Formats: sequence, C-alpha cells, structure tokens
Amino acid sequence: MAFKYPNPDAHAFLEEYRGKAFNGKWPTVVEMFDISVSRFGERPCFTAFHPKELHMSYNEVHEKVVQIANYLNATGVKKGDKIAVSGKNSPEWAVAYLAVLYAGAIVVPLDITYNDTDMETLMAFGGVSRIFIDADRIENIGTKTGKLSLVEKYCLEPNSKSYSYLFDLKAEGRYQAEKASEDDVAAILFTSGTTGVPKGVQLTHSNLVSDCYLAQRLMKLYPEDVFYAILPLHHAYTMLAVFFETISCGASCVFGKRLVVPQVLKELKMGKVTMFLAVPLLFNKLLSALMNGVREKGIVVYGLIRGLMGISGFLKKVFHIKVGKKWFGFLLKKLSLENARICICGGGPLPPSTFKMFNELGIDFVQGYGLTETSPITHLNPVEAYNEASVGHHIPEVEVKIVDPDSEGNGVIYVRGPVVMKGYYNNEEATKEVLSEDGWLNTGDVGYQKDGYLFLTGRAKNVIVTEGGKNVFPEEIEDHFQLHYDVDQICVCGYTLNAKDKSEGIAAIIYPSADCAKAHPDDLEAYINSIVMTVNRELQSYKKITKVIIAKEPLAMTSTKKVKRFEVRKDYRKELEG
Repeated sequence: MAFKYPNPDAHAFLEEYRGKAFNGKWPTVVEMFDISVSRFGERPCFTAFHPKELHMSYNEVHEKVVQIANYLNATGVKKGDKIAVSGKNSPEWAVAYLAVLYAGAIVVPLDITYNDTDMETLMAFGGVSRIFIDADRIENIGTKTGKLSLVEKYCLEPNSKSYSYLFDLKAEGRYQAEKASEDDVAAILFTSGTTGVPKGVQLTHSNLVSDCYLAQRLMKLYPEDVFYAILPLHHAYTMLAVFFETISCGASCVFGKRLVVPQVLKELKMGKVTMFLAVPLLFNKLLSALMNGVREKGIVVYGLIRGLMGISGFLKKVFHIKVGKKWFGFLLKKLSLENARICICGGGPLPPSTFKMFNELGIDFVQGYGLTETSPITHLNPVEAYNEASVGHHIPEVEVKIVDPDSEGNGVIYVRGPVVMKGYYNNEEATKEVLSEDGWLNTGDVGYQKDGYLFLTGRAKNVIVTEGGKNVFPEEIEDHFQLHYDVDQICVCGYTLNAKDKSEGIAAIIYPSADCAKAHPDDLEAYINSIVMTVNRELQSYKKITKVIIAKEPLAMTSTKKVKRFEVRKDYRKELEG
C-alpha cells in the first residue's frame, strides 16, 4: 500500500498568494515571512524570559526587521553581501537574521562557541563584511587575525557602550533593497572546523522554504503552537525546524539562552511550549531522571507505572487511543511537558526505548533525520504512523537510494530533491566529492530503508572493522548506553588489534556522571565495567566492547551536544594504542 502523507494540504494556502506575494514555485524567506505577517500580524511571534522578559508580535517583528534592513541598505549593503550573525539564542538573533535577508544580503550564522581567531578565519573565508554579535564578544572580533579590521559590528544586546544595539539601528529616508530570487543563496552554514578549507554549505531560499513546507506534509502545525529554541540557532536543525517552521505557520517561538536543565524546565512551563525539539542527550537525561525518581518510590510503584505505560503505548500504537496524558500527567509536569503536543528528536540517533517510553507517557514523540547539506530535513516520523526504530519517512519530492548495500541491506544513503544544497562555498573539490552532476548527495551515513522509512546504522567514516571482518558502527553501541544514568558521556571507537590485517577491537571511552563518581569513589572502574558487561550481554558477539577507558575530564562536545569523535580519539590515542 502506497504511503499517504497525513497532511497533504499543508501549503495549499500559498496558491492564494501566488502571483501576488511571490511568483516562483516557492516564496523566498522574505516573502514567506511577509505572507505570515499578513495572516497573523497581531499574533505573538517571538518571546524571551531571560535575562529579561520580551514579547513581540508578528507586526512588531516585521517593523523591526524592515527598519534594520533599511539601515543596512542605507549604509551600503547590497544584494549578495555576506553578513554574519553569532550569539546566544534570542529574539534579536532571529530579527537580525531576517533583516539581513530583507536587505537582499546572505546571512552567515556562526557558532558562538568558536574562539575569536577561528571565527575570524571563517568570516574572512566567507567574505563577511558585517556581524551582529553578543556584547561579551563584540570588542575582540576583528582584532586577532588582522584580516577583518574594517568589519562593521552591531550588538545583539542593549548593554554595549561602544557599539549600536540592533533595535536602535535606523536610517533617515527609505532605501529599496534588490530582492533575492528563490534560487539565490540565502544562508551559508559552516559545518566543520577551521583546519584545511572550510566547508560552508550554501542553502538557497528555495532549499529552506521548500523544506519548511514539505516537512509539514508529514506533521500538522497550528498558529496556536509554541516552539522552543533551546539548541543553537546557527545550527541547521534549530534554524529550520524551530525558527523557520514557527514563522511559516504563524506560531510563536520561545528563545532559551542556556542549555541548563532547571532553566529549560522553567521556560517550558512559562512559555506553555507545545513543540519541543531537542537532541538525544537532553531527552535521555530528562527520561532517565524521571524514571529514577519513579524507581525511588519502590519496586511495586515502579512496576505498576511501567505496566500502565505498556498498556498506554499499546492502546496508542494499535488503536490510536491516547490515555497517557490522563494517566501520567503528574509525571509530565515534573518534566514541564504537560503542555507539549509533540516532541521531536534530531541531531543524532535515538534508542527505540526512549522513543517508545515518551509515547507511552502520552507525548506524540517522533524523530527525524537530515543534514546541514539538506536544509536539513529529509525524513520525519508522522505521529499517526511512527516507527520507533526509524528516523522517519522521506518528505515529499525527496528521493532516497541505498548504494552498495551489504548482506544485511546496509549501504551509504544518497538523497536528491529540492532541499539539497547548492554546493560548498568556494570549495568546488569538496562539492564534487559529495554531490553528483545529476543532484544525488552522498550523506556519508549508512543505513537501509523499508516502505519509505529510513533506518540508520551509523556514519561511514566511523565504521570499525573487526577481526572477523564485520563492520560495526559506534552509534549502534552507544545507543545502548543512552538510558544508563551513570554514564554521562560515551565515545565508542576502534583500537588496533592487528596492524597487518587492519582489524580492530572495540573500545568505550566513558565519562561517568557526577552522581556516579560520588557514589563510587573507591570502585568506580569496577562499577563502570559492570555497566559495560550489562550492555555487552545485549550485543551480538562481534559488537562487544573489549576495552574500557574511564575519562577523568568531560569529553569534547559540539554546541549541539555531540561528542567530537576525532578530538576524543586524539586525546586518548595512547590509551587506545596501549
């Protein structure tokens, strides 16, 4: 039976505006926001609670965006100029992003965690002429490499004495920007560090807007929805799936600046968030803390709750009867998810157990898949037909093929469609490595698909080749640790067993949680090894961990809370070779 997209009319309303507000197949980002302002002008758009409370309607956001874009044009910004935005999540960040596009320029979102030198390197490579940035970074940017002495700087916060605050930028008179077309580049997103030639993903207006609306064919969004932007906005996942989805459908967005659990729980509750998007690490921490609290009530209470969760999940999955929120509302309140309609996990693989348990608790919990190079969404689980083991069904107009599958059907995942990037900025060689002339993108991920649903195995570059010639993906093993509360971080990697035949053993570098280290001061290594033994019993023989390294310091992580595998391997090279 052919798959039926649950929300086939998601963007049918655009026909009303075709020929009036836009002329192409898709609106540009600017046109998309103009349409939403005309439909939802008085509705709430952006909200922040920290460090001070701020509420802005669509009309108010639009007024500021036009004001700032006019200033940019008045001071010389023209179509195709590159302007960076870098800072903690805030309404100002989003307004600056839109203002750059309204001025006809290209936005370059930069990770605020880059040091000054690395940020300047990327800005110089990208030809950035101006930057919107936080007050605590603005003084030093442009002073480290000598390449950016003339860069214009504007502050995203109102507490800089020397630089203009974003909302204060005004110009006398009206200046007309040269409009971008849907095929023009809207944003350049850097996906790697600053060693070698940087990889700046060029995403067009059409890439971003098509992805935004096509994803809605799999998931219904409402103007009454409240999204929560807690992951960094420079990252494609939050930029598209939170920021862009918000402004496409007239919803509102709460901006969180600090990925600290107590702050997150407070803002979820205060904002009455209905759409909560996060990464596996955060969802696993929330679930682990919740279930540990239930365990503390005793074996009888725990057994009763887990039994009822099983019944709830069965009724929901088989009969589409949702009783979880009624039965477990008191538990959801502890996670500040009593208002949540949908939770979406992205940015990495999630164990099916986590996926399943959130659904049992009454949350419509799904996961999706994509890359920065695909704008990023290519797959999403529909809440009406989710598969706990899958990262989702491909969105409309996206094609998927599995290249060189092994005996188990696992091969490299290739995708093609309107969401695929234009190419890497000023890096033709890297573009040709991943993007064919007929539009197929090599994702670098390995997996298989069934009935349009995609099942991930791991990253091709991370594969471990065992002594028996088996391919093992670290992510498969790491998934088994995600609900072990005592393991704060884990990095599974290969270590050399036989240099001659290049076979590898499987090592786990583990950083224990603070509670675990405190509870086991004298037998920490033995206790962690016992957890590894428990996980090994769940694994096939060739996937078992044969070396355990206890990390004394937290493992290096990206701003989206992924372990930096290459850096960790380098940090523990001696232990892996010893």
